[in-house]
Order: sequence, then C-alpha cells, then structure tokens
Amino acid sequence: MSARSRRDRPPPRTGPGEKEVLTGFLDYLRESALAKVEGAPEEHVRTPGVASGTNLLGLIAHLTRVERRVFLGEETTDWAATFRAGPDRSTEEVLQGYRDAVAAANRAIAACEDLGRPAHDGRRGGPAPSMRWALAHMIEETGRHAGHLDILRERIDGQTGR
Repeated sequence: MSARSRRDRPPPRTGPGEKEVLTGFLDYLRESALAKVEGAPEEHVRTPGVASGTNLLGLIAHLTRVERRVFLGEETTDWAATFRAGPDRSTEEVLQGYRDAVAAANRAIAACEDLGRPAHDGRRGGPAPSMRWALAHMIEETGRHAGHLDILRERIDGQTGR
C-alpha cells in the first residue's frame, strides 16, 4: 500500500474528564466517517459496494438519523430506509445534513452537565437513555459504520485510513 493512499490519524488527545474523553472519541469517529466520503468519485457514492446494497452516502444518511434520534429524540419509523440517500440530494447536501445533525447533537451534549441525565426530553418513543449511554452507543455505532465506509471507499478507489 502506498503512503499516498493511506491517511491515518492517531486517536485523539482528550481532556481528563469522562465527557471530554467520550466526546473526543465520538468527534474523531465522526470526522473519520466524513473523510471516507469527501473526495470520493461522484459516480460511486451511491453505488452499492456489497450485496446488501450498502453505499457511502447511505451510511452517512443513516448516521445522520441515528444522531438525531439518540441525542435529539427525533423519531424514525423505518430504520431500513435510513440507509438510503435520495437521488434528489447531492453528496454535499447529505454530508451537510450529517454535519448539521452533529452540530445539533453537540449542542445537546454540551448543555448536559450530568452524564447520568437523559440525553433528550423523551417526548417521543418512550424514556430517553442517559447521556452516558447515548455517547457510548454513538461511539460504537459511528465506529462500526466508519469501518464499513473504509471498506467501501477502498473498493472504490483504494483510499484507506482516517
């Protein structure tokens, strides 16, 4: 593998507190997910890379919905549909939607002074998980899909790493 195709970044340095560690790793993974799609050839961002139909933009669309559900309490009725980015949305619109969801989630996280408190108001879909659980879950969710994105991107043009 050439040094040119690999762009690894080491794990983040975070502050000493639990919240700083969790948000530091989550932001690191979020940036990794975005980096997998940015600069990808436009003709390939919606092309399924595996038999399930998974593609780069679909994974970002899904992560957008999960961020909005976990941190903002927005309901999603069809999780399978979240893995598709509509053909009417450009790559930049899908990426910006994810950035906007992350920014809104980060505002909710910043406003939470106790990680044992609910991640959102819980008005929709039952009680909200704790902010601690929400952060841990999103690290797992984003990390898993960042790995999927990495494999899909490598299949498209050989780009790997963070």
